[in-house]
Amino acid sequence: MSQPEVIVDQVVLRDGFVPLIDISSARNGDPRQRQAVADAIGRCCESSGFLLLVGHGVPETAIEDVNRALREFFSLPQAVKEQILADPTDPLARGFSSAGNLAATNDGADRATEHESPDHVEKFVHFPLGNPEGFDGAGWTDERVFVAERWPEVSGFRTAYQRYYDEMSSLATELARLFALALGLREDWFDSSIDRHNSNLMANHYPADDQPAGAIRLSQHSDWGNLTILLQDEAQSGLQVLNDRGEWLDVPVVPGAFVINIGDLLARWTNDRWVSTVHRVVSTGAPTAERFTLPFFHQPNFDAVIECIPTCASADNPARYEPVVSGPYLLNKFKVAYDLSPG
Repeated sequence: MSQPEVIVDQVVLRDGFVPLIDISSARNGDPRQRQAVADAIGRCCESSGFLLLVGHGVPETAIEDVNRALREFFSLPQAVKEQILADPTDPLARGFSSAGNLAATNDGADRATEHESPDHVEKFVHFPLGNPEGFDGAGWTDERVFVAERWPEVSGFRTAYQRYYDEMSSLATELARLFALALGLREDWFDSSIDRHNSNLMANHYPADDQPAGAIRLSQHSDWGNLTILLQDEAQSGLQVLNDRGEWLDVPVVPGAFVINIGDLLARWTNDRWVSTVHRVVSTGAPTAERFTLPFFHQPNFDAVIECIPTCASADNPARYEPVVSGPYLLNKFKVAYDLSPG
């Protein structure tokens, strides 16, 4: 008896350089629907490397709780926030910081022109792996990562932050499996490289300013690792991406959507089949209100070897990069971005 035809739901809700994709149909486990969503995501990764994601299944309560917690923390007096200032010898920059320049981490000097201007943003970094409260398995050869993590004394902050981190970890795993399907791989191809992932959750606070529209709040850069899941401030725009014609385009703010973009390491992994796109944050015009964002930077296991994915190379398109190890690659990026002392 023939099987009934499966109707694949529409997955692209709005097209464009940063399209809006609904992945809810992929979450029911149906192979055909999962492949359709994966193919839509793959097209985005080949063209812009950015997309807006809805239908992700992250509970609204987890989002509300972490939003409330980070706003309460950043409203504290500066002296109180600096009580958990990132240790300058910590290569993962965990805790609070208000200095840094992400433009400095770009691989090519032609990719950024804002090196001299510091970023106008405060950060809180939670990096649970590689310290006594997270995974401490083989691969962590730098003992500085075992320093105690800093947490603010804000009621409910740690619980909300860690719950949200866990939700992002699950979503990143789901996206990695869809990525695998998009690349013509077994769905579980990435699993063994991310089962001890070294990801960080960074809260960003852009203080209110009176700069003209277009003034830099976060210098242009590409992300370093595998993929980024960004929770935008629904009340304040400012994120821009650089298209292939050298134009800065605003990333839409869509309630309930995450901004997804791939990073340099995944672009390298795919032999540049997928692109890691330069982006920045700018003022929207004087006066610009304060802005809060929450990026989750997904990074493969510390000891994962990143080398060309088999389906991304051929005789006519050989591997372009030498293999790199995920952890040392990431630590070097942190060192450059935050001018961290080797200790």
